[in-house]
Amino acid sequence: MKKVFIEQWHEKYRQDFVSLSLEWLEKYVSVEPVDLEILNDPEGYILSRGGAVFFARLDGETVGTVAMIPGEDDAFELAKLAVTEKYKGLRIGQLLMERCIAFAEERKAKKIFLFTTDVLVAAVNLYRRNGFTDVDLTENKYVEADMRMELILHS
Repeated sequence: MKKVFIEQWHEKYRQDFVSLSLEWLEKYVSVEPVDLEILNDPEGYILSRGGAVFFARLDGETVGTVAMIPGEDDAFELAKLAVTEKYKGLRIGQLLMERCIAFAEERKAKKIFLFTTDVLVAAVNLYRRNGFTDVDLTENKYVEADMRMELILHS
């Protein structure tokens, strides 16, 4: 198998960010207004505030994406993690997760948090394997999320 490369935001991948995120949302949950706001304005919600969007690239194709949205108190929200169905099982989600954790550590973030739902067993297991733990569901902006998880980096 060829090597998967993780690349940071570039305008040429804008549509990949939208289409991969929508593919995932439509398959597993639903597309909420806040999702569309983020997807339609990654500069305003993510990039201009010091966040990042990463892309997993394989054979010239974007096969996965994830966003790190700046939060309060030196934290980042991990959001919009999606891997296209054709490439599930190749550890692409793990590679994206590792890049997100490295990004947060480079910026001396104290923690990474995320919102998910317990029906997404594979995703929840990925988060737990990477050290995320369940915390109280606070500051939830997603209708369908029933879990908040955090990874403490620096105290």
